[in-house]
Amino acid sequence: MSRRTRALGGILAAAALFLVAPNAYAQVESGTWKTWNPGFKVQTVGCGSASGSTFKLTCSSSSGEQRAERRYDTYSSGTHQFEGYFKINSMGGSRISLKQTFNENNGPFFLLGVEAGGRMYDVEGGATISGSATVGTTVRVNTVNQVGNTHRTYINGSLKNTVSSPGGSYYDKFGAYRTSTGQGPISVTWSNIKFWTK
Repeated sequence: MSRRTRALGGILAAAALFLVAPNAYAQVESGTWKTWNPGFKVQTVGCGSASGSTFKLTCSSSSGEQRAERRYDTYSSGTHQFEGYFKINSMGGSRISLKQTFNENNGPFFLLGVEAGGRMYDVEGGATISGSATVGTTVRVNTVNQVGNTHRTYINGSLKNTVSSPGGSYYDKFGAYRTSTGQGPISVTWSNIKFWTK
């Protein structure tokens, strides 16, 4: 192999690394973030089902508890960031929560809901967050919870929602959860789940 060929190979390898590296550090906001690997358990109730990272509500019931979720470990201080990508495979219902930051002291705190047609909204406050959650579209979600300060939600890298975050213990959940005014069915797949803390 000539010196020129080796040099070209080295340049191409470096370029490939440059293209891949941003995915490993895709978290939003600056600062010294440390990777966090919390444990989780899968929770299903009613017509909820989970297979790997695909979560379904298979019925159209507008009453009772219907959910299929991953519930991650609790934290009570610091700043914690979640990142994940979801794709709605099919949706015959509306007003389904896809991602939650749950406050153990006060119950549901932040719920990212989706309506038929793709509107994402803050279930607790009602504010529109984005309109990009149509069937078949992949959406990136980042939530940053600075305990005792603020909770921020990013969609595809853009800040879309900020609410006050009281002190207490929190955990992250994602999947499919029927809100009090919602109903299935829905099938959603989550991927590339990452957590950081600082």
